[in-house]
Amino acid sequence: MTVKRSIVILIEKMELSNIKDAFDRVAKKQKLSSSKSQEVIDQVGREIEDALAKLQADPASPVDQKSILMELKTKLSIIGSQSQLEGSQKELNMNLSKYPRLLEKSFNPDISKAYRNVDFDFHTVNQIIASHFYRQGLFDIGECLINEAGEPEDTALKSQFLEMFQILDAMKARDLEPALNWVSNNREKLKQNGSNLELKLHRLQFVEILQKGGRADALNYARTYLAPFASLHMDEIQKLMACLLWVGRLDSSPYSELMVPSLWEKLAEELTRQFCSLLGQSYESPLSVAIAAGIEGLPTLLKLANVMAAKKQEWQAMKQLPVPVDLGREFQFHSIFVCPVSRDQGSEENPPMLMPCGHVLCKQSIMKLSKSSTRMFKCPYCPNESTVGQCMQLYF
Repeated sequence: MTVKRSIVILIEKMELSNIKDAFDRVAKKQKLSSSKSQEVIDQVGREIEDALAKLQADPASPVDQKSILMELKTKLSIIGSQSQLEGSQKELNMNLSKYPRLLEKSFNPDISKAYRNVDFDFHTVNQIIASHFYRQGLFDIGECLINEAGEPEDTALKSQFLEMFQILDAMKARDLEPALNWVSNNREKLKQNGSNLELKLHRLQFVEILQKGGRADALNYARTYLAPFASLHMDEIQKLMACLLWVGRLDSSPYSELMVPSLWEKLAEELTRQFCSLLGQSYESPLSVAIAAGIEGLPTLLKLANVMAAKKQEWQAMKQLPVPVDLGREFQFHSIFVCPVSRDQGSEENPPMLMPCGHVLCKQSIMKLSKSSTRMFKCPYCPNESTVGQCMQLYF
């Protein structure tokens, strides 16, 4: 899940319907006030124009200028432009003054309340941040961070991402050669992933040649590079061969979708996904995932922090939250073990342990059953007996 989508979820969780309703009311009042003010201004303008027209009448017909001006003054007084504008503005200001108060009530301006003194592995955090910069193509910034933090540089990872961005930059310039070389070198691994990226790249190159080089060059390219795919992708190859009949006017052919610019973007995204997969890296940056998960869990943490405001020391010291923080399935990367005896969730301090009989308990439960490793204990679910030394830690 992207950070952008997580922010949307956060907004939904904060129930901002009241704010939206208030905003709509203010916007409506603003439009009404503007319309009313414009109407008053137009009316005043018309009266002044009428008075000017009378004053600039034919010199042969003398007019009483004083009476005209007195008449204008009377009409403007009846219109009451100042009082109308002030009244409209006052009503608008009243609604505007309520809106900031509603915003302050709905938003927590200090999200640091949700902070807890959690132990961090700063080495891992630094590596994750540097890796994120590499993923974004910001290699100088990533290298600067590593140097200033005194971390060992992961030269292999950096060079691999550098290669990926060189391929992507070439694709932006409509050069598929580096991408085709990479898929050729990793053909077997891509097949194991069930990817047909190589065919898609050759298809795109074929269309490019057909548009620029002509029918003969495209046909030669198809014989050399597309023929090997015919046994598994005959329909696709036949469609590309039919394109040869539309040389020079492919954009008006039944196969015009092969020229859509978005195909390049989709293929670049797929190449990035496969490149990361072969590196053993996730497609989404771990830093982005961590931030997205934090954004989604923030409302719950803020509510809990407010409830425990009087127990600040306890809030900072607790190892496990008293309530679950529900995150989407996209943030569930491994199974969670709950001890059937203590009902405690497995953790680094209290990991799940496999007994010889095949049943699993948390370590603290086993220590209690064995009287702190001083005796054999019976499995709560079968007649088998074990010692603590016979139990093995499980990793989920």
